[in-house]
Amino acid sequence: MTALERPYWIEALFERRDGWDASVYPFNLPVVRTLDRLAFHPNVTFLVGENGSGKSTLIEALAVAWGFNAEGGGREHRFGTRDSHSPLHRFVRPVRSAQRVQDGFFLRAESFFTVASYLEDPEVRGERYGARRLHEQSHGESFFALFDNRFIGDGLYILDEPEAALSPSRQLSFLSRLHELVMARSQLIIATHSPILLGYPNAWIYQASDHGLERIEYEDTDHYQVTRNFLTRREMMLDILLELD
Repeated sequence: MTALERPYWIEALFERRDGWDASVYPFNLPVVRTLDRLAFHPNVTFLVGENGSGKSTLIEALAVAWGFNAEGGGREHRFGTRDSHSPLHRFVRPVRSAQRVQDGFFLRAESFFTVASYLEDPEVRGERYGARRLHEQSHGESFFALFDNRFIGDGLYILDEPEAALSPSRQLSFLSRLHELVMARSQLIIATHSPILLGYPNAWIYQASDHGLERIEYEDTDHYQVTRNFLTRREMMLDILLELD
């Protein structure tokens, strides 16, 4: 199979209509305040930014606007432990291509335990989650079981910090799995802090900051620069950070 040439989700339009109040959360976040539209790569789009920059709020809104459950899962999954997601999704209008999506999933690290519990319900268990129960595996193993068994291709997958459960070596394995999904005509939108995942070739990277959301190159991300500087100048940086004599 070959990668998509035209994305399932072309772009998201942010419509400022009744209820949009730029003085309150989440509409006052810098990442949202001046955002009118967000275009997506046919294969992989990354969202990066510091903690508190609003990238997770944004990716949650994108997922809910597409039709996913706010806490994660496929479009057919409807459950919730609490109504905690922001109203931003109500103002997001997806611009879709004519290509039909066959599969999809919203995976967020912070609510994966809840999702795993839901997926182990006897009425849901018949779906594709591997031979072992997710809760019988380590956090990282259960993440990978989901990637390997539930993500089948021809789909739109939205992931919020998938690296949270993965060691560096498993992040490299995830890159390989990511490419398999791309070659199986999948589109992925991923919020991440991982300089390893961000290295996927030809992806679009949007960085959230106090200045809003801007598309940048891999080598210009804070994640790449900070990691590279630490690895190449470890002793000097430790001297500065720890004020060593």
